[in-house]
Amino acid sequence: MIGLDTNVLVRYLVQDHPGQARAASTLIESLTPEHPGWITQVVLVELVWVLDRAYRVERARIAQILETLLRTKELVVEAADTAWKALRLYRASSADFADCLIACACMVAQCDSIATFDRKAAHLPGMRLIAHGGQA
Repeated sequence: MIGLDTNVLVRYLVQDHPGQARAASTLIESLTPEHPGWITQVVLVELVWVLDRAYRVERARIAQILETLLRTKELVVEAADTAWKALRLYRASSADFADCLIACACMVAQCDSIATFDRKAAHLPGMRLIAHGGQA
């Protein structure tokens, strides 16, 4: 198994840097179910952030990319069951993917609730907005 950094996935998906895109494509296309690529949850979060913020990829397309990564037999995603739950939540809400993954990971860990100052994230299952003295 070989770990894949966010920048490798971005170059593979976006193909905007010829040399790096070619190297990323060669690597990713060489992966097999017997010798897969490993994607951490941190990489998933970074990937969504980069695609959204740097490349302005639409939310529906990002969700489609995540689903493809999760379904690809040549890739292993860390805590894939939790990532699937986060993807479903991401599709059903307006929350950031990171917040969806945090909520799902905390639910898997059987947290009683998840404390947040983020009003948008507070609408996710298990999230609880905590009071503070300033504006959110």
